[in-house]
Amino acid sequence: MDKVEQFGRWIGRWFTVLVVLWAAFNYFLPQTSLWVVPNTSYLLGIILFGMGLTLRLEDFERIFRRPVPVLAGTVAHYVIMPTLAWVLCLIFQLKGATAAGVILVGSCPSGTSSSVMAYLAGGDVALDVSIETLSTLLAPLALPGLLLLFAGKYVAIPTTALFVSTLEIVLLPIILGVVIHSIFGRKIEKVTKALPLVSQVAILLIIGAVIAANHANLFTSATALVIPVVILHNLSGYGLGYLFSRIIRLRDPQRKAITFEVGMQDSSLGATLAMKYFAPAAAIPSTIFSIWHNISGSVLSSYWRNKTKTKTSVNAAPAAIDSKN
Repeated sequence: MDKVEQFGRWIGRWFTVLVVLWAAFNYFLPQTSLWVVPNTSYLLGIILFGMGLTLRLEDFERIFRRPVPVLAGTVAHYVIMPTLAWVLCLIFQLKGATAAGVILVGSCPSGTSSSVMAYLAGGDVALDVSIETLSTLLAPLALPGLLLLFAGKYVAIPTTALFVSTLEIVLLPIILGVVIHSIFGRKIEKVTKALPLVSQVAILLIIGAVIAANHANLFTSATALVIPVVILHNLSGYGLGYLFSRIIRLRDPQRKAITFEVGMQDSSLGATLAMKYFAPAAAIPSTIFSIWHNISGSVLSSYWRNKTKTKTSVNAAPAAIDSKN
C-alpha cells in the first residue's frame, strides 16, 4: 500500500502534465478511450465515493461550528461562477450546446482538486473542504436550477432528470462513503491512502472519453472561442472570489481557500452530465476547464507559497540581527 501511496503522490505532482499529454494522445488516437464514453457516470461515482470515504462527522460539524465563512464561500461559488459563465456567453455570442456547456461547468460544485491547491498555497484547508462538501451536497438542487435560469434559452433543460442523475451520481456515492467510513472507522484508512490515485486515474479516463467523443469538433470555428472563454471564466472566478473574501474581511488563509473554491469547478461532473443530456459539444468546455484549472491552480498556489516564504525570510532577518545584538 505504501508503494501505491507513493505512486499516487508522483501522479499528483505531475498530474497537470499528464492531463495535457493524455488529452493530446486521445485527440490523435480517439479509439483508445471510446469504450469509456458510456461509463463516465460510474467513474465519477467512484471519485465521489472516495470523497465520502475521506469525510468524517467532524467535517460536517465544522460547517455548523463555523457557518459564516462556509456559507459565504458556498454562496459566492454558486453566484459568481454561473453568472460569469452566462455573461461570457453573451459577450462572446456563444450559441446552443457550446453555450450550455460553458454554463453547465459554471454551475457545477467546487472542484475536488481545490483543497490540494489550498494546501499548497498555505490556505485554510478545513474551510476549503467544508465549502467543497456543502457545495457538492447542494448540487442536486443548485445545478438544475441554475441551468434552467441561465441556459434555458440555449437548449432544453431536463431539470427532473438532471436532479435525479445528480442525486445518483453525486449524493448517493458520498453518503455511501460516509456511512462505510463511520462503520469501519480506522480499518478503512489503509484503503483511503489509494484514493488519490484512483481519483486521478478516473479523471484521466473521463477526460480521455470526452476528447475521444469530440475529437472531430474540438478545434473548429464553432468551438474556437471556448478556450479563451474558459480561461477568462476561471481567472475571473479567482479574482472575484478573492475580492469577495476581502470585502467580508476574512483572514489571509481563508481568502486563499475561498479563491480556489470559487474559481475551480467539478469539471468531471460537468463533462459527465453534458455527455448524458446534451450534445457532445457541450462537454468540450468542461474538458478544457479540467485541463486549464489544474494549470492555473498550480501557478497560483506556487505564487502564494513562494510569497509566504519570501515574507517569512524577510521577517526572520531582523529577528536574527536583533538576537546577535
